[in-house]
Amino acid sequence: MQNHRTFTIILSLCMMALGTHSVVAQETSSENEHGPDSIRTASVPRGSITQHQRLESKVFPGTKRHYSVYVPKQYDGSKPAALMVFQDGHAFQGETGDFRLPVVFDNLIAKGDMPVTIAVMVDPGYKSELPETRGWRPRPENRSFEYDSMTPDYSKFLIDELLPAIEKDYRITKNPELRAICGNSSGGICAFTVAWHRPDSFRKVLSHIGSFVDLRGGHNYPPMIRKSEKKPIRVFLQDGENDLDNPYGNWPLANKQMAKALAFRDYDYKLVFGQGGHDGKHGGAIFPDSLRWLWRDWETQIP
Repeated sequence: MQNHRTFTIILSLCMMALGTHSVVAQETSSENEHGPDSIRTASVPRGSITQHQRLESKVFPGTKRHYSVYVPKQYDGSKPAALMVFQDGHAFQGETGDFRLPVVFDNLIAKGDMPVTIAVMVDPGYKSELPETRGWRPRPENRSFEYDSMTPDYSKFLIDELLPAIEKDYRITKNPELRAICGNSSGGICAFTVAWHRPDSFRKVLSHIGSFVDLRGGHNYPPMIRKSEKKPIRVFLQDGENDLDNPYGNWPLANKQMAKALAFRDYDYKLVFGQGGHDGKHGGAIFPDSLRWLWRDWETQIP
């Protein structure tokens, strides 16, 4: 009896220390720390970023949007550059914050870990007046329709409308093995949808905290992958144990289901799973390594 009482007291003290709710894995600071490839180095050539607007669309009538274009210093127009498109582009274009794309691209391109790559960072569409500055406020009204829908519409917008405007100024490869697409959350499932419908144009996918849940039918991707003929795409998935769990689905489980479906069909894929929530902290910290994995054999894919 005394032993049982002692055990009960110790257990109660432990539960008080941990809190009254079920114990949940917490994100660790180490998994969110940026490494040297996310830090600016004076000796590394710097690319440039230009800001643009697209004020019309036939695919998404009545929408307008901001986008920016990163061009590495090594690009001289003598040969086509590789391409990487980012949804919610404003979240990637800065040199501070989670992803720090200009810094990471500069460092990896200089090391030869990825090809000379032009990045297109495009925001979702507004149906109201286009804000002067980019960001989450005001929230773009057409984001979920463009990103979460499983139709080919967004790929058509990219391939037939946006990219031709950029190709007027830059030589971009048509080789789908050297064209990648990336996004976070709804932008992550959007990236996968583009490659799923158009592997002739994009064959590399980087999805952070992807919304493969029942927002607009995205929870159907795992069975679709299992039942469909394998497509020639490479997929990198990142998520965390404390990602969203709501009436639309459980994000951690959805990304694990995606990984299992990709494994079932023997896709070239990788899932990196941390302890974080629905944010860009973990994805940003591993961004350089994610890109290395995605582009790892790029030199063999140049014709």
